[in-house]
Amino acid sequence: MTRTCRRTRNAPGPAGRHWAALVAAVSLSVACAAPAALPPPLAGDYSEYALPDGAQILPPASSVPPPPPDPSSCGALSSLRPDPGLRPDTAPPGSALAAIVARGRLIVGTDQNTNLFSFRDPKTGTLQGFDIDLAREIARDLFGDPSKVEFRLLTSAGRFDALENNDVDLVVHATSITCERAARVGFSTVYFEAFQRLLVPEGSDISSPADLAGKRVCTFIDTTSLATIQRVAPAATIVGVPDWDDCLTTLQLGQADAASTDNSILAGLAAQDPNLDIVGPNLELEPYGVVANKSHDDLVRFVNGTLERMRADGTWIRLYDRWLSLLGPTAGPPAPSYRD
Repeated sequence: MTRTCRRTRNAPGPAGRHWAALVAAVSLSVACAAPAALPPPLAGDYSEYALPDGAQILPPASSVPPPPPDPSSCGALSSLRPDPGLRPDTAPPGSALAAIVARGRLIVGTDQNTNLFSFRDPKTGTLQGFDIDLAREIARDLFGDPSKVEFRLLTSAGRFDALENNDVDLVVHATSITCERAARVGFSTVYFEAFQRLLVPEGSDISSPADLAGKRVCTFIDTTSLATIQRVAPAATIVGVPDWDDCLTTLQLGQADAASTDNSILAGLAAQDPNLDIVGPNLELEPYGVVANKSHDDLVRFVNGTLERMRADGTWIRLYDRWLSLLGPTAGPPAPSYRD
């Protein structure tokens, strides 16, 4: 399996710098070769090493946030039905689809740090993963050529702004469909269903959210997973980080006791370090959708047509087997739901 590489940030002080350099080498070995053993746990003292740049420490929640609305309750999981008559050569003048065809390439926002879905292959320097291949399938249907896609790297916090500013045509980046997000952007039908769980070092005594009281849990700053941890483990301290591979580093350095997000993303972290185990029950269903500008209905319909083809001709299964087989056998792609 292709593994991503990322450098560990330096800690302050001569001793810290010496250790950080050593950890950097170990981290690269973890990502690109045989994994090394984890450093010894810090027994509750997390202050020895500097946290990743941009990390935030969120103390135990003073009040438990309410659960978010079920996306099915607001209709967010139902998208626009594909239009068989909508093709690149019949795109309505002035539409988003016509502009893409005229440009000659599809512009897709994603990231390079989400192993298994969108990550940079250290050998070739190219972006790889389930989401990258999904974007190429959309380009295949647009131009007959899956290579006619330009990837632009976005932060999760900036992905919806990029759509609203028309800096990108689509975002394909393991984005969960929620009622709040669906009020702002347009979603395709669900193309993958993940479940939030926990990732812990091998031999950890953490096996469920009940074990997180007084512990540190790493998660992504701009994600639905953060609120879920605050709700199911209000006595936990959260280490919020800007990239998922930062959670890998914090676990390896003993700066967190667990990480939590979608099992599909946790599997990508565990693939880089077999000293980590996915544990605990499913906490939340996370349905992924391709995201478009709220006003680009024609583009949403076209993407849904591509997803229909991928379900029917076996492409979805092939992509799952290539990238996500670590999650175990699949029953197949999620069935589409349409509101028209």
